[in-house]
Amino acid sequence: MSSTFFIARRFLQFQKTSRSQNFISFITLIAIIGIMLGVGALIIALTILGGFEKDLKEKVIGFTTHIQITTFSNQPIRYYENVETKLLRDFPKIKTVSAFISKEGMVNFGEQTEGIIVKGIESVSAESGVRQYLVLGNIDFAKIDEGMYGCVIGKKLLNTLGAHINDTLLVFGLQGHIQTSLAPNVMAFVVRGVYESGMSEYDDVFFYTGIPAAQELINFEDAVSGFEVVLHDVNDAPETAKEIMDGLGYPFYARTLFQLYRNLFTWIELQKEPIPLILGLIITVAAVNIIGTLLMLVLEKRKQIGILKSLGASSKQIRNIFLLKGVLIAFVGTILGNIFAYLVCWTQLHFQFFTLPSTIYFMKSVPIYFQWENFAIVSGIGIILCLFASIVPARLAAKLDPIKAIRLS
Repeated sequence: MSSTFFIARRFLQFQKTSRSQNFISFITLIAIIGIMLGVGALIIALTILGGFEKDLKEKVIGFTTHIQITTFSNQPIRYYENVETKLLRDFPKIKTVSAFISKEGMVNFGEQTEGIIVKGIESVSAESGVRQYLVLGNIDFAKIDEGMYGCVIGKKLLNTLGAHINDTLLVFGLQGHIQTSLAPNVMAFVVRGVYESGMSEYDDVFFYTGIPAAQELINFEDAVSGFEVVLHDVNDAPETAKEIMDGLGYPFYARTLFQLYRNLFTWIELQKEPIPLILGLIITVAAVNIIGTLLMLVLEKRKQIGILKSLGASSKQIRNIFLLKGVLIAFVGTILGNIFAYLVCWTQLHFQFFTLPSTIYFMKSVPIYFQWENFAIVSGIGIILCLFASIVPARLAAKLDPIKAIRLS
């Protein structure tokens, strides 16, 4: 162990030899706590923001897709199997293509009637939100009887209707492109499954069934509303959407999930921008505390500094002693801040103490997403800021005259 590090460590120890030294130790403790809270708060904020972005993206993708293809005038698409084949053949970045039907309707159970969006889907993949967030029953869209099919609905809609699993609902569907009458079609659906995503936009509105049932309900015959495209990499969505529009031509229109849910993703980005700046100021304030701590330490230890200089210690060694003390304070505070942030985030991840209204935040509790680069970046910035804050007191200590320091002590 070098003499510089040994002396810096001794200066950091909380010795109770006099009132002034007790005060210096208390100020040092405050500086450490300030850095701990600053680092911890910034890591927690970034972890929560990462959780919001990850959860929203997963839920949006699960209930919609990477790219949605419709027509400009929302006209039904006939011979959709040919379009699916062309998409899979001509665009290698596409992983899967699934046709869907989407139309407004009404659902009735007993005395309750609610507005819904009937969505007929071709298949339910393992990544689908309907399957991921299924809480009751199973996914079964099979035909039960003439004019009766299975369906899957959100738990919030189920509770609003006062229905239960395996109950029969009446659905009124607005007719599609072939108007046979002004009256809506009426069909019976049996609740086979119930999902709960925590996003009221889906749980309270979407009514899932198979494509044959949706075609019969809204008189679409053999047509569909559009296609949901899943890519190998969601980051390729903007480029691939443009390629699809160029390849398919008019009247097809491709939109990415970032376009469909522009407000959500813009909100996330806006939240990210000010928080690192605001919480970074907390670390800066904590780092400034180090200046006061070290300046008081210089005044308290001026006799020892004079003795060290008289024994042959150079100004560089004295400066390094106080720089090391500042770094040691920053290191201890940063480690404690990392531990504090990890414990808070781990507790929330497993026990979900902090809840949120799903109608506003699209989820039931504060989300957590651990990204170790956040811990590393915040820790590095904290230590660097504290190192710069230690330069001024360290230079003042190095310039002390040894004779005056010993005489005035």
